[in-house]
Amino acid sequence: MLVREMLDFGETEVHTLSPRQTLADALAMMAERHVGVLVVMEGETLAGMLTHRELISAIHARRDIENAPIGDFMIKNPITASPDTHLNDLRRLMVVNRSRYIPVLEDGKLKGAVSFLDVAKAVLEEQDLENRMLKQYIRHWPEGEEPQQSFG
Repeated sequence: MLVREMLDFGETEVHTLSPRQTLADALAMMAERHVGVLVVMEGETLAGMLTHRELISAIHARRDIENAPIGDFMIKNPITASPDTHLNDLRRLMVVNRSRYIPVLEDGKLKGAVSFLDVAKAVLEEQDLENRMLKQYIRHWPEGEEPQQSFG
């Protein structure tokens, strides 16, 4: 499965803010929309990401979130994926980089963002499809034929 197919499932709405907006703006948006990540855009260009981790750290370090710009606390140059990234490569990328969220760019334009939960759902769906196909195949095994066993 490709990231493109995950984005087609439709549950990957992206919420964006500007680096000049405040942490208070980010907190409000995350709370109202029940999301753990905001993609920070400078016009049409990806500037960074702000996850709940950065927000909590910023609140802990600096109690005045009303005037603190997101750009001071966001993840700059986040790891990205393309729509043609394979699901297994995306999982590996997320695990190796300890990233729960990855923006998806195509030709430099934001196409979406995927979370580790999105990846877990896609893996389950892919496994479920494979299991159903195998069961269907076994149920319709031709009578009298034994499956070939290979012990390579």
